[in-house]
Amino acid sequence: MKKNTYLGHLAMFSANIIWGLNAPIAKRALNFDGGIVSSTSLTLFRMLGACILFWIASIFTKYEHINHEDMLKLFFAALFSILFNQGTFIYGLGLSSPIDASIATTTLPIITMIMAAIYLKEPITGKKLIGIFLGATGASILIMTSNQSGMTTAHKSTAIWGDLLCMTAQCSFAIYLTFFKDLINKYSPITLLKWMFMYATICFIPFSIKDASTIPYTSLPPDIIGNIIYVVTFSTFLAYICIPIGQKRLRPTVVSMYNYIQPIVAATLTVVMGMDTFGIFKFISIIFVFTGVYFVTQSKSKKQLESYKTPNEKIN
Repeated sequence: MKKNTYLGHLAMFSANIIWGLNAPIAKRALNFDGGIVSSTSLTLFRMLGACILFWIASIFTKYEHINHEDMLKLFFAALFSILFNQGTFIYGLGLSSPIDASIATTTLPIITMIMAAIYLKEPITGKKLIGIFLGATGASILIMTSNQSGMTTAHKSTAIWGDLLCMTAQCSFAIYLTFFKDLINKYSPITLLKWMFMYATICFIPFSIKDASTIPYTSLPPDIIGNIIYVVTFSTFLAYICIPIGQKRLRPTVVSMYNYIQPIVAATLTVVMGMDTFGIFKFISIIFVFTGVYFVTQSKSKKQLESYKTPNEKIN
């Protein structure tokens, strides 16, 4: 494995650890004082805050010219990777629970594998199928054995819509991972993200400015402000820097497989906070998840298959 591939794996591992912490942290901010920080407001904070940070970061990086055709592609990339993804996920999280939101993230590798097979002609190999199955099984074991006592019967109907929105967010991000890979390979992460977040913020402001203007900011306690800062700086700014780094070095299905790490991180946080315990089922689920990731990374890519000179060679 080349050094740049290791960097891709490290980037995706880091991003999904950050996102694994994001669900319970963001949910705490949304639940504060009856929900004075709405899903719409929190999404605006994410987009606008990250936009400002990326433009500041661009001052310290080399300038890159983007042609008009790629500017249009960046606009649609912003819609799928930021606007639709973040907007539907945060709103869905507000209606659902962090555990159910974690369930939704496990659909991303399956959706991405199908899209990559259709659009990029990436092969659906035996190892890839086994890896995705193992990862989904591990994540499901972890989720089903976690503490779900916070969900009452009265909330279940609303939670269904929240779960559907969280799954829609995964579909949106799968489109971004698959259809915009060539664009990601062409420019640096900072250049891409400063324009993408600017487009997303401009599109979202008309729908969110009213909610954001009604928040009593002086009444927000420091811990809730800290939660919002985490959502902006870590789960948005830093995590989104990691994504193009991983996309440039890994196949879309491999990138999406790291989503299975998020439930592990979320469950670990609940253990640390005393809301759950670390038992044998969590240990088994971790083994399943990382074994699944290993199988997918070892599966053959389209380029590897095309490089074979012997057409009858076995495909795994």
